[in-house]
Amino acid sequence: MSGHNKWSSIKHKKMAADARRGKVFTKLIKEITVAARMGGGDPEANPRLRQAIQAAKDENMPKDNIERAIKKGTGELEGVNYEETVYEGYGPGGAAVLVESLTDNKNRAVSEIRHIFSRHNGNLGENGCVAWMFDKKGYIEVAKDSVDEDSLMEVAIEAGAEDVRESDDTFEVITSVEDLSAVRQALEDASIKYAFAEITMLPQNMVDLGQKESEQMVKLLDALDDCDDVQKVYTNANLSLTGVF
Repeated sequence: MSGHNKWSSIKHKKMAADARRGKVFTKLIKEITVAARMGGGDPEANPRLRQAIQAAKDENMPKDNIERAIKKGTGELEGVNYEETVYEGYGPGGAAVLVESLTDNKNRAVSEIRHIFSRHNGNLGENGCVAWMFDKKGYIEVAKDSVDEDSLMEVAIEAGAEDVRESDDTFEVITSVEDLSAVRQALEDASIKYAFAEITMLPQNMVDLGQKESEQMVKLLDALDDCDDVQKVYTNANLSLTGVF
């Protein structure tokens, strides 16, 4: 899990930067719009929308922005029609890369994503080539200095978490997609602070990369994450980033 942890931490630090606020909001608005279009505008009856709204609130998105995005999804306001696509490929060292895209121009998206893979020592693969290596899960990251493991495990497991794992300077709470909200709420009720909570694709097995390949992989992931048509990026690379990132 350490590779997932490192990339997730890098990604969320980037999201917190004020210079990236506009790009983060754009991706969150896309997700809210699509979630509302597919499952309706009531977050209580639409788990995907509920999670998208919570992610937007975590980034301090104004309430009006959230409401407009929902109305665009339900058709109450005019909006862009986004297509969902998952792209799969390999990065430096043969590690798997999974890319979730929301775009209004599928041809543009695939062309740009393929170009990014090629430019950063990777290659875009066929559908199904790496998706089987990942499981869709809820994921909550908690700093070790904010809680002891026994207390965290007691609260999390009681609320429905599947596992609590130790990784570097954090604990990782793993849940089913359906139980993420309940476990998150239980941590909040117990005054246990967490760095972030999200629906993610967890790798079943990790691929160890050396320092140089890790640096190349982060540049690939970073470039994909910066692409306007890309929503989320996942990898099974176990990154070695000593003294660089």
